[in-house]
Amino acid sequence: MMERKIIHLDLDAFFCAVEELRDPTLRGKPFAVGGRPESRGVVASCSYPARRLGVHSAMPMAQALRLCPALIIVPARHREYVAHSQRVMAILHRFTQLVEQISIDEAFLDVTDRLEAAPALAIELQQMIRHELGLPVSLGVATNKLVAKIANNVGKAAARGDAPPCALQVVPPGAEADFLAPLPVAALWGVGPKTAARLHTLGIHTIGDLARWPERDLVRRFGKSGQEMAHHARGLDDRPIVTEHARKSISQETTFVRDVTDAALLHTTLQEQAAEVASGLQRRRLLAATVKLKIRWADFTTLTRQTTLPQPGDDAAQFYAAARTLLTRVWRGEAVRLIGLGVTGLSEARQLGLWEAPDERAERLYTAVRELQHRYGATAIRRASDLGDAG
Repeated sequence: MMERKIIHLDLDAFFCAVEELRDPTLRGKPFAVGGRPESRGVVASCSYPARRLGVHSAMPMAQALRLCPALIIVPARHREYVAHSQRVMAILHRFTQLVEQISIDEAFLDVTDRLEAAPALAIELQQMIRHELGLPVSLGVATNKLVAKIANNVGKAAARGDAPPCALQVVPPGAEADFLAPLPVAALWGVGPKTAARLHTLGIHTIGDLARWPERDLVRRFGKSGQEMAHHARGLDDRPIVTEHARKSISQETTFVRDVTDAALLHTTLQEQAAEVASGLQRRRLLAATVKLKIRWADFTTLTRQTTLPQPGDDAAQFYAAARTLLTRVWRGEAVRLIGLGVTGLSEARQLGLWEAPDERAERLYTAVRELQHRYGATAIRRASDLGDAG
């Protein structure tokens, strides 16, 4: 079989790089993209000078300012980031149609069918994105997705200084196991803190240690994931590039500026979220089978609850009713920092068959409601039973 050629791409501090294109005076300065500290904002991305001072993504902005009082806070401009991401992905598709976009700033490419060597293609890709879009990017090159991703992580981690890493790490065919061997087991996909701790108790600290451990014993201790760990530790990964991902869930979350103990506000928020989620399903012609409630208390404790609907649907009132029931089960007046409503178990909406006779009045009503919601907003039409119901 032909040796696979996989490239993993990761844009360096992507949001910050886009902001530097807008305002070049930000280059070389510690700054973070995200919300204001007084609004409980968090760091969405931060520049490399800020990272050297201990600031990192998902950190509360107030904490980031304590670490770096001179930190410049830049509000996020998500439309701009999406637009730049689309331009990057368009360049990737010039190289191959086998592109798997993982997130707004990360993707895999399978360039096996290209005659050029994979490292040469990676260099060309890196230079093209830099010259055409002005964005720094790091790349990992290997014979599979697992090793290409880890290679990119290693290359970025080895970079020094305040500039973006612009790393390019290549793992030649046949060298996968040797490359992985000295790395910590936590570097492997699927090895989280708890699994790593269990492996450490066995004396397994590096990926090389894991590769030498009997696979049968790993399966006995960890089940199917033990077999996957054994294969990954030897650099084996045959997963293909997935060019399209089926959507698995749709959700809305609200983080309150101040902790909320008002039932009416929580219910209103859930109603609005249910309407937005239902609208998203309707646009995509999807139905949902399960409704999920996510709630975070003031001490950051987070819990989720879910319930299965009698039948899959896309109705906002049904979603709200289910979420409100879940809220009633878990909320006893505690201060709420965040609340969210989501749906899973998505399937395509079934179209009526040729011999099915729908109630024409119901069909016209359904169509009219959807049109009004489209024109005037998802909460323009509500059930009378939902109005003024503060619990």
